[in-house]
Amino acid sequence: MKVTFYSRPNCALCEEGLILLKLVQEDVNFDIEIINIEEDDKIHEKYMLMIPVVEWDGKIIQYGQLDYVTLYDALCE
Repeated sequence: MKVTFYSRPNCALCEEGLILLKLVQEDVNFDIEIINIEEDDKIHEKYMLMIPVVEWDGKIIQYGQLDYVTLYDALCE
């Protein structure tokens, strides 16, 4: 299973979100693909006000302020 994490450099909320996602990864088996939204204009326009964004199976699981329970529950389905 691969989870996509959209973020950008120098984003404190993104750094915290990635740490939290890695905590969930300790309990649920998945790989994390990190996408820098600043490297793609289309992705940047789509997510610039939402980051960090966690996406799995083509669906946004959570964005902005991430929390363990929401991510864990979504990834355990």
